[in-house]
Amino acid sequence: MNLKKDKQKVLGEVFGQERIAGFLIGKAPKGVNLDYYLLERAYRSMKAENFVTFIQLFLAEGHDLNSEGPDGKTLLARIAEHRQSSEYSEILEAAGAGQ
Repeated sequence: MNLKKDKQKVLGEVFGQERIAGFLIGKAPKGVNLDYYLLERAYRSMKAENFVTFIQLFLAEGHDLNSEGPDGKTLLARIAEHRQSSEYSEILEAAGAGQ
């Protein structure tokens, strides 16, 4: 792959503390619980090592790990259906999430 000098290939994004904290800001779509929305967005966007930090910040701000999505499932219950989510499930369970 030939890239122009100003178009360098990005192999991975850096998620510093400030970037991770930015995932605590947002507006949920109509009919979606804000806490669930924030959790799901972080889950879909972060590596597990960053998700641990996010969960710590999420809880410190008083958010609910057991909030339900539009389908009535918690994020932990929802990701149990995903093949490669075991590390994220473990993080949620260790933080006190239930299905």
